[in-house]
Amino acid sequence: MDVIVLGGGLMGTASAYFLARRGARVTLIERNRIGTGATVASFGNIRRTGRHLSQLPLAHRSLKLWGEAERMLGRNVEFRATGHIRLIFDEGGLADMRAYADTARPWGLELEELTPREIRVRFPGLGPEAIAASFSPQDGSGNPRLIAPAFAEAARGLGAEIIEEAEVESVSRDNSGFHVATSKGAFAAECLLNTAGAWGARIAAQFGEDVPLEARGPQMGVTEPLPHRILPVVGIWTRDKEYGAYLRQVERGNIVFGGAAERVPVDLEPGHARADPMRLPLQLRAVARLLPAIAKVAVIRTWSGCEGYVRDMLPVMGCSATTPGLFYAFGFCGHGFQLGPGVGDAMAELITTGRCETPLDDFRIDRFSRAA
Repeated sequence: MDVIVLGGGLMGTASAYFLARRGARVTLIERNRIGTGATVASFGNIRRTGRHLSQLPLAHRSLKLWGEAERMLGRNVEFRATGHIRLIFDEGGLADMRAYADTARPWGLELEELTPREIRVRFPGLGPEAIAASFSPQDGSGNPRLIAPAFAEAARGLGAEIIEEAEVESVSRDNSGFHVATSKGAFAAECLLNTAGAWGARIAAQFGEDVPLEARGPQMGVTEPLPHRILPVVGIWTRDKEYGAYLRQVERGNIVFGGAAERVPVDLEPGHARADPMRLPLQLRAVARLLPAIAKVAVIRTWSGCEGYVRDMLPVMGCSATTPGLFYAFGFCGHGFQLGPGVGDAMAELITTGRCETPLDDFRIDRFSRAA
């Protein structure tokens, strides 16, 4: 089986790897460099807490693969299962957390509720005004700059062809399969997997499938190093977007943070947002609620990227409803990093066997036309 994968972020490279591992002949085409789209803009959060319930089976599948990544890929991608804590500062957040914990439990996610004293003892320095927290001990973080190149290199080792800096000029299908013309030549295959992220809707539209997707850029930042003491990824349960911050500390001591600042619209040409320095004070105030010590350190870099947000905040994943041999995995709405390995494994299973053990029905592309 020949498969062309369009898009070289985490979804595309993971799919290329698992497809090649199943014996498919894979050509991956990326318009820039591997991992330079939504993946490199990612916070690196590997969390299941707060996910839409229908994503949890995929998230569980993916978490298992994150745990195997270093052995599987032959490279350290800095996966650390240090846990994920979400702090709570008001009764509304506490009610939301408890309701989510109750509904997620049958889906296989167990959340531990922490008291203020347990937070202080187990995670000193975090959220001194928090009234409670949820804790998921098996979740954690990974390095967004390492994971896509690691999957791409491993896929190449299994025979996949990885083509970078190739602008796609046209995509078509005839009785013999799919044809992709690029600035680096023409390619053909019997199957096409669209993992083009924020650009994915453009490709889907060429096959009569419209997806209500917007391209947006997050605002991320990193501080100078602090003495290492914060192991888990830290987030918040809140109904107030101005406080929706998150952070993690890398082993070198730097604090990576994001959230609170509204994601900005992105023009797909060139397809990269810039961080807005005017938004940084508001963002840091929200982060300081989680970690007061951050108010005393310098921010050394900020960045953004380009993510695809679908109207219902669920990804597009699975078979095309109009075109045999066409498959989709895009539009992960800024929440795709944790899912990446599971997405690649699931898509490879679906493409090569015609079935998938992980339920994907909620992510079907024809859900938009059915709702019209």
